[in-house]
Amino acid sequence: MRLPRIKAEGPGFYHCISRVIERRFILQNREKEIFCSLMRKTEAFCGVRILTYALLSNHFHILVYVPEREDLSDAELTNRLRIFYGGPLVDQFAQQLQEARAQGQADRVKKLREAYLTRMYDLSAFMKLLKQRFSIWYNHQTQRKGTLWEERFKSLLIEGSATALLGTAAYIDLNPVRAGLVRDPKDYRHGGYGEAMGGQALARRRLCELIAVTGGGGTWRQAAAQYRCVLFDVNRKDPKRPGQGFDPERVQQVLDGKGRLTLGEILRCRVRYFSDGVVMGSQIFVESVFQRYQSYFGIKRKDGARPMGFGEWDGLCTIRALRLKVVSPPVPVKG
Repeated sequence: MRLPRIKAEGPGFYHCISRVIERRFILQNREKEIFCSLMRKTEAFCGVRILTYALLSNHFHILVYVPEREDLSDAELTNRLRIFYGGPLVDQFAQQLQEARAQGQADRVKKLREAYLTRMYDLSAFMKLLKQRFSIWYNHQTQRKGTLWEERFKSLLIEGSATALLGTAAYIDLNPVRAGLVRDPKDYRHGGYGEAMGGQALARRRLCELIAVTGGGGTWRQAAAQYRCVLFDVNRKDPKRPGQGFDPERVQQVLDGKGRLTLGEILRCRVRYFSDGVVMGSQIFVESVFQRYQSYFGIKRKDGARPMGFGEWDGLCTIRALRLKVVSPPVPVKG
């Protein structure tokens, strides 16, 4: 039986992952460009914030912040619809809404607005819309039918702390490095860090927001410098040579010997905590979430926080105690 979706009370940070059916490598450059465009439109429509992401050839990772629900004026709602849908549908909606208000039809106004407002400020709605829109486009282009994505998406509820958020963001931005596609994540076009370093204004703003949440920030240059220090941890001997300092053989030796890796080493490995841990954060944070969702885990389980092993995690815990293949050195793939 699959675990029901665990969400924050109010605003929350989430690491979301979804894979193409049968893990097919279908997302090439054109498909990635379309996906990223739809992702940004869906972000604007739903009112969430994509802090960073990594889009590879058969799956994607997104670090998303879902803020408190806001009251939108008719003009703001219509503008979001125009970004997401465009065309006659929005003009028709605006006209119907204007007529209903002019005629004092409060119930009709509410019904018209709620049809779209219910899809906003919600993680599941954001992911559903994004995956649906891309599936429709891709199926039309390739003359195929049926589902495009493997099962439902995975999500990890993340505490808004520097250790949890920056660790998760770095893990996401280092995906193309682990896949052997680039040696430096700034060189990967279809990722949040690569976009930001390439000058994309929204990606830069989101990276600054990420750093600000974790207590840093200031100017773009300051935020970029701070985040790069996270990506290239102190185990790197020379930041100008990003391939230096990570030794997969040494990593395997440490794992075989039940030892602990540095944060810089472990973030360059495949780590199931980031995909299957369900909730990540301090012991207090994980316990607080567990208390709200205790019925999901069975009556015999009395506490929630499980310390993360194999590395120097600075006290991070998850709600699931993972044991099998939790950490493994990366195996470069194409895609």
